[in-house]
Amino acid sequence: MQIKSQADFFSGVMFTVVGGAFAVGATSYNVGDGARMGPGYFPLMLGILLAILGAVIMFQGLAVETADGDKIGKWAWKPLAFVIGANLAFGVLLGGLPSIGVPAMGMIIAIYALTIISSLAGEHFKLRDVLVLATILAVGSYVAFIWALKLQIQVWPTFISG
Repeated sequence: MQIKSQADFFSGVMFTVVGGAFAVGATSYNVGDGARMGPGYFPLMLGILLAILGAVIMFQGLAVETADGDKIGKWAWKPLAFVIGANLAFGVLLGGLPSIGVPAMGMIIAIYALTIISSLAGEHFKLRDVLVLATILAVGSYVAFIWALKLQIQVWPTFISG
């Protein structure tokens, strides 16, 4: 069978592999059943759904003809580096890195750093727009996680909050 759309086929493979890995990983937890869900139930169902979605996309890549075969281009290294770097910076700023003496800076600063660094991955960067987005995300995260869910997450750096 010939691949008619490389982009669809290989994205389907990626979804199937990731979904299968999550489903297999979830079986190490207590899964339970529909009435009494365990901690592994949701990741198992999500992994299965993702694997099924990947299989459908793979089939579409094999069955649906495209004009040029939707060839896969070169890796976009710059966006990949900025997005991964933004997530690493978020984790370090949120929790700190005590082994090298980096203190936790809190959720608000971590969200601003995540938004600014990841926005550098795009072609167009406007600081004003990025700061507006970061403010909306920070306020929304504060309302959702601190106020509504009452999670114990450090919001501000210790040198500000005491």
